[in-house]
Formats: sequence, structure tokens, C-alpha cells
Amino acid sequence: MAVVWDPWLVSPSVILDCNRSPDGLRSSFLGRGPCLDTEIRFRMALLNSETLRTVRRMKNSNIVHAVATRVSPKMVPLKRRGDPASLLTSVPIADRSSNAMDELDLERGVCIPFRKYTPERVRQKVLDSPGSLFLVISRGVEILWKLGVYWTTLSYDFIIGRGQEMVPLRAEQLRKLLCDLGPSFIKAGQVLANRPDIIREDYMNELCILQDDVPAFPNKIAFDIIEEELGTPLEQIFSKISTKTVAAASLGQVYHATLRVSGEEVAIKVQRPGIEPIIYRDLFLFRTMASFLNGLSMKKLGCNAELIVDEFGEKLLEELDYIIEARNMEDFFENFKNDPTVKIPRAYKELSGKRVLIMEWIDGLRCTDPQVIKGSGLDISAFITVGVSAALRQLLEFGLFHGDPHPGNIFAMRDGRIAYVDFGNVAVLSQQNKQILIDAVVHAVNEDYVEMANDFTRLGFLAPGTDLSPIVPALEAIWQNSTEKGLVDFNFRTVTGKFNQLVYQYPLRIPERFSLVIRSLLTQEGICLTLQPDFKFLEVAYPYVAKRLLTDPDPALRERLLQVLFKDGVFQWKRLENLIVLAREQVEMMNRNSPVKANNRLVSRKQSSSVKGKLDLTDTLKDGARVVIMDSCIRHQLLMAFTEDSRLHFRELMDIYQLIEGDFNMQTLLMDFIRGIPAATRELMLSWSDSVLAEN
Repeated sequence: MAVVWDPWLVSPSVILDCNRSPDGLRSSFLGRGPCLDTEIRFRMALLNSETLRTVRRMKNSNIVHAVATRVSPKMVPLKRRGDPASLLTSVPIADRSSNAMDELDLERGVCIPFRKYTPERVRQKVLDSPGSLFLVISRGVEILWKLGVYWTTLSYDFIIGRGQEMVPLRAEQLRKLLCDLGPSFIKAGQVLANRPDIIREDYMNELCILQDDVPAFPNKIAFDIIEEELGTPLEQIFSKISTKTVAAASLGQVYHATLRVSGEEVAIKVQRPGIEPIIYRDLFLFRTMASFLNGLSMKKLGCNAELIVDEFGEKLLEELDYIIEARNMEDFFENFKNDPTVKIPRAYKELSGKRVLIMEWIDGLRCTDPQVIKGSGLDISAFITVGVSAALRQLLEFGLFHGDPHPGNIFAMRDGRIAYVDFGNVAVLSQQNKQILIDAVVHAVNEDYVEMANDFTRLGFLAPGTDLSPIVPALEAIWQNSTEKGLVDFNFRTVTGKFNQLVYQYPLRIPERFSLVIRSLLTQEGICLTLQPDFKFLEVAYPYVAKRLLTDPDPALRERLLQVLFKDGVFQWKRLENLIVLAREQVEMMNRNSPVKANNRLVSRKQSSSVKGKLDLTDTLKDGARVVIMDSCIRHQLLMAFTEDSRLHFRELMDIYQLIEGDFNMQTLLMDFIRGIPAATRELMLSWSDSVLAEN
């Protein structure tokens, strides 16, 4: 694939992937031209296996053209590990930085030709600065000394036979040690808190309470950084700015202000001074130390230790760049722009820079104070449904999800919406990864544990060629034990705890993006439990999945629906009924939310025939009829289902019809059916002629 851009666009940052957009392949470009406020972004959607449609986006009177052609001879198509299907992303051979980074590209199903992080760039940035060797050596000595002392205490505990009884104390000491070593280690500790493949569960539990809160740096320094970054005195931009920080973390701090021109309330995020050289130096040392642990890591996790550092370094440097965070906010806003239940703050990109981010102020109730939310009069159940649905949409629909949704980053708006802030840490899933996750859900429902294990391999948890025979029964035991009381009593934290034990026993590695997924779901389940102690995750999540399977026009999801409805070649009538009931339940739960009610009233006024606020299966039935007509195999399966057990299943068919009678538009269905008769007839004739020619 070749990309052409105008000559003025310099130093483009290009991300080619299959994420962030439900339409398929997306290409995002962020570049700087002669004007500092000129940013051009555009997207490309998947058309077929070899060609992409051109997308044109205009901003600040500049137009950038993206021309997608067949794969250039100088570009190498990426293929996923263990998957024969080619991915429509490619990377210039000259830009490949290391084997570990290449492995990340292959595993994720995404390619980033122009990276912010590469091992070579980090090394060059660290070693080319004045006095760098002395700073690196002194920092390395400090790290090795403190970690060495800690390791000595662990060794002493083991030698005298009191290792287990000292675990709580040593875990607490590790948490304090990471805080003492600075922001890079605080971030590393937060990552380790979600990596059961690397450390024990009891240490993970201690690191889960690792706080990112640190003392704020002086206002004068912060205000100087704002003026330096924006090139304008504060009083010309803001009519008011708080003298006390709203929040302070290891990488930056936040102020509350009012814009002078518009009077809008905004939040100002300012990066800590001098933090970038420290982060780069620590990353260089991390990777140097990781190179000595590759053998152990390959044996334990099936991957190089350098790859784990590269995953961590890539995310950390993205968090340091507030231009990237502004772009993330734009993407979230675009994804949820038609969702009346989710509020995403606007980023003021013209007033932001690499170290300063100005965004819309969110006036809501922080989820850190559940008593206030309960006392606000909000419908807690409806709000929880909105939150779970928003999280699942991020994960399974958009492939772009909030990587750090702790209670301080989630707000309950007074009208019932959920609001997110802090988009520095986001994770992306390729279209292929999303489909494999849905496959895993289908295989779990069908109790196909061998395929579940294969899904783990395809997602990067297991190295290709790993013996799955001991892992399959372990997965079966985890799932059956977690659902023995019924799916409604499914507890995500309990399942995660059991899975953590499995990961620690077998050579499984949790890819960085999935550790963020796990942390995100665990955190949001925890918030829901504080608001509603009897909250059941699947009780809310299953209706969303059911509605998506039944109503999403994506052909891949239509295929998964058929897999759910047929088990061992037998049609599951009861499962279809349950899916319809659950999908309707999802619609009803969402309709209880105030913003949805208001939106439904608005749409109903504009469109008298609107089915907003109801489950609409019209398109599903149209697609189903089309598949039955065109696909002889499906026709045969449905015929067998209708006549299985030596009887006609009229009763089941009538039960299904009565169940969905109000969920589709019969007039639209009949009109589309009549219009489609010529095309269907042509397709049937072609299919028949092909079969005749094949027989001859």
C-alpha cells in the first residue's frame, strides 16, 4: 500500500491498523506543516482484500490526499502469527527497528511505520545528550543498588525458610520501592499489577493499590510551561485559573480555568518539568537489563523480555505526548458522537501542545464518591447499564478503549450520562483481534474449549506451536467452575483470579493491550459493585452481546450468530429465544436512562415511523432470508432443524414468530423481498449452472 501526501506535510506519524473504526481498516495521519496549528487526520475504510477507498478530510483550508493502491513491491504485507490470512497493513523494510517490535506488529495485527518509540531512538536520545554517560551510569547504579538490596532480603527469606510468611511485608516494600524510584517505576508497577504472567498474585494485589498521586510541583513552574508551550501570556487566554491543582500525578497535574474569549470552563493538563529525559533514560536501562533476561523470559513466557519492555515503553511515551492524547479524545468523541448516553470532553487542539492539553471541563459526579451518586437521584441500574454498554462498545465495536478507567477518570453526569476523562492511556484492538474475541465468546457459550485454547494462541497469549493438551482441561475447569451457579452469577474478578493462577503455571504471556482490557473490565466491575453490591457482570453484558449478534449487519457477526445457533449440527431453538429476550432486555434497560428517553422523543418527533427505543430485527430477517436463499448448506441445516427428532417443529417456529412479532417492519420486509427477487433468481441460476458445470 502506498500513501501520498502534500509536500508541506513533514514528519508524519502514520498508524495503519484495523482498529478504532467499526468500518474496518483505518489509517490515521498526524503531521505538522509550516503552521503549528495545522493538523490533518484522515481515515481509510476496508473495501476488499486488496484495495482501499480514498478518504479526503479537510482542515484549516488544507487538503491531504491519501491514495491507496495495491501493495507496493517495496512494502511487505504483514501476516498474523499462526494465521494464514494476510493483513492489509504493511511497513517499509527500512523502518523496521528490532525483532521484538516486528513481533509486536505481527501479533497485534497493526503496523506503525513511524514510531514514537523504538529501541534505537531511545538509545540515541539518551546517549547523544551532554554528560549522558555519567547520568546513565549513576542512575543505573542507583537502580541496581536499591533493587539489589530488595533482592537480597528475598533471598535471605528463602534461605531461612520464611519466604511465604514474609510475602505481605515484602510486597508492601516493593510498592514503596517503586514509588521511591520515580515515575517510570510507578508506571511499571501499575503494569505489573495486571501481569500475572510475570509476578505472583499476592504481589499483584499489593501493586493494585499503587497510587499515582504525588505532590504537585509549584504553580509558577506550571504556568511558565503553559506560556512557553502556547507562546502567549496566561492572562490573554484565561480570565480565571485555579491556584490549586485539581489532580497531580507522576507525569503531570491539572488546573481548572475559564477561557477569556468564550467564557467556557476548561481543564488544563500540564506535564511535569524535565520528566522526558528521565523516562527515556529509564527505558534505556530497562531494555539493557531485559537483554540479560531473554532466556528466562522465553522459557517462562514464550517471548523475549525485550518485547515486554518495548510494549511498556511504547505506551509510556504515548502518555508523555499530549498531542496524541488530544487525538485519542477526538477518536473517542467520533465513536460516541451519536450515543446520547456517553459524554466525551472536547479537546482545544489550537490551544494545546506536546506538554499542555486544554480540554472541556466535565462538571459531573466522580465515581470515587458512590454515596454522592446514590444520593443524586440517578437511576443506578440504568447508569450501570450505560457504563457496561459503553465499555463493551469500546472493546468489541470500536477496538479503541480507555486503558485506565479508575473511579477518578469516570464521572456520572447529572442527566444520567457517563463521562470519561484522561485519554493518555488507551489501547487498540485490530479488526481481527475483535473478531477473535467474539469467537472466544461463541466458543465459551458452545463449551468448545479446544477452540478457546486456539483463540488464546491467535491473540498472542500462547506462542505458536505450544502444546495445548494441558491447557484445554484447565480452561474447561475455570469456565465450568465460574458458571456452575448459572451465568448470571458470573463474577469477572473470580474468573480473573483463577486465570491468573493458570497463567503463572503455564507458559502464557498476557499482551499489554489485553492486560489493559482486563484491568479496564475489573476496574469498571469494581465501580459497579460499589454502586450496586448485587451487580452481576454478565447480567448486563450478555444482553448487549445478544443484541449485537442479532442486529449488527457485520457479515462476520452474522456468521458468529449462526455458530451460536447451531451446536454439533443441531439447531438451538431455546438459545435463539434467549437471545431475543436478552436483546429486548438490553433495549429496555437502556431506555430507562434519561438521555436515551430524551433522544427517543426527539427522534420520534422527527420521524413518525421511527423504531428508536425498540428492538429492530428487520435487517436481521432480511439478511437471514438472503442467506437461506443463496446458501444451500444453510438451507439444508435449517431444513434438518425444522424436521429433527422425526417431527415438524411448528410449535417452536410459532413461538419464535410470536416473540419477534413487534420487532420488525413487515411492510419493509415484504417490499425488500419483492425488490430482491430478480437478483436472488439470478444468483440461484448462476449457482445452479456452476454446480452443473462442476458435475460435468
